[in-house]
Amino acid sequence: MGADVSARRSLLPRLLYVEDDAEIAGMVTEVLSEVYDVDHLADGAAALTTALRENYDVMVIDRRLPGMDGVALVAAVRTARITTPILLLTALGGVSDRVEGLDAGANDYLVKPFDFEELLARLRALVRGYRAEGERRHLGDWLFVPRSGVLHSPTGLRVALTPTESSLLDVLSRSPEHVFSREELVGAVFAAGDSPGSVDTYVHYVRRKSVPEIIETVRGMGYRIGVPT
Repeated sequence: MGADVSARRSLLPRLLYVEDDAEIAGMVTEVLSEVYDVDHLADGAAALTTALRENYDVMVIDRRLPGMDGVALVAAVRTARITTPILLLTALGGVSDRVEGLDAGANDYLVKPFDFEELLARLRALVRGYRAEGERRHLGDWLFVPRSGVLHSPTGLRVALTPTESSLLDVLSRSPEHVFSREELVGAVFAAGDSPGSVDTYVHYVRRKSVPEIIETVRGMGYRIGVPT
């Protein structure tokens, strides 16, 4: 039974839910778990750490949180160049409060108390729009579209990547603050039995097709996505 539940969860879109009110969180998590693979956290600072490390399809963040408030959390996520759609929840319904949340980088805003059907509908719209956009990622002045494996240069040049090159850039750009060891990248991108040297080879290929700064070497640790111009 446990294996069946785990298999089902792996097929669901991933959602990060940040709410410190245990009673509200319990009810909302139960509803969301019918549709999403939900990770619930009650602390803003802990949620930021998780958001930087994991890859989510959508986030639901309460405005008032311990550790780091919701608006600051949204702003920090956007500063880290994570483009995952975010729905901000709040008991504050004033125009200035909504504007502050949206200006911080939230995609939508829902005032408590809310109807679960409306919450689910808004989340469907956010996820649908995000996927339709092709999950485009801005890498400095460059634009990467993982689904098509294409890089667009600042001058409009279209660079086609091989599946392996695209997969490497996808993994790196999905967690832009994380430094990946060669072993991590071998496990995430390459076939079983490939050596860490394959990582170096494909980093070279991607750099040669674009610019050296697109992938940053962190001495003694590995690689992370760069900020190319």
